[in-house]
Amino acid sequence: MRRLVLILCLLAGPLAAVQPNEMLDDPALEARARDISKGLRCLVCQNENIDDSNASLAHDLRVLVRDRLTAGDSDAETVDFIVDRYGEYVLLEPRATGSTLALWLAGPAMLLLGAGVALAYVRRRGRAAPEDARLSEDETARLRDILKE
Repeated sequence: MRRLVLILCLLAGPLAAVQPNEMLDDPALEARARDISKGLRCLVCQNENIDDSNASLAHDLRVLVRDRLTAGDSDAETVDFIVDRYGEYVLLEPRATGSTLALWLAGPAMLLLGAGVALAYVRRRGRAAPEDARLSEDETARLRDILKE
């Protein structure tokens, strides 16, 4: 029974984030607002979208999104308005433009660079067989004698 109550409490958390007084009467506009809200980061909770967050700032952002949509803005205009106000950090999936392009490309570039360095190291190490690493005739004969015993 306790587990059931715990599971229900955990499932009910995100459902309580959007308050009934925030919801729009038009289902199409509400669906658009929910879609936009799921892509915007709560600046208080950091890794939670504003649709699921109970923070007061997330509430304000949800209301702002709905206000912009009822004013006639498109989805892109609404997101651009919020990004202009709060910066690209508010986007859960930042755009791959400008300074963020360097961040998007840094990971794969470092992976390729590391693979190249590792390959060069392995190739160089395989080729570098020192001459004195080979056994002399005396050492070879002694090894044969040891193996015969």
